[in-house]
Amino acid sequence: MNPTITKRSVYRNIDIGQIVRYRLPAAGWVSILHRISGALMFVLLPLVIWMFDASVTSQTSYDAFMAVFAGGGVVPAWLFKLIALALIWAFVLHLIAGLRHVWMDLSHHAVDLRPGRRSAIFTLVTSVLLTLAFGYTLFF
Repeated sequence: MNPTITKRSVYRNIDIGQIVRYRLPAAGWVSILHRISGALMFVLLPLVIWMFDASVTSQTSYDAFMAVFAGGGVVPAWLFKLIALALIWAFVLHLIAGLRHVWMDLSHHAVDLRPGRRSAIFTLVTSVLLTLAFGYTLFF
């Protein structure tokens, strides 16, 4: 055997049971959550269209729209507020993650490990803080 030949690393796919133990970096979480938030916004698009239509059509439709948030309808108010909060989270995270991608495209140094990690953590923390702030105004 030739001593100058080094052994190459072997890469393998992880098993489904290893997913819970796998430590995904912050940029990976941002990437996955960016996709989930986009899908959630797409699924809730009929609700967004209804909310916009009900809030601007007439005073009567606006009163009906506000009654949903106050309770007394088919869906309990807290559940509708929770769905609205999920939509707020999806929009905030998707917006900040999208701006992060634009920033990474415009500045080539942002693609490096340290700035990428910092921007991913900034995206996660900022989206959670803004969602909590909007959720506070929604529920209280």
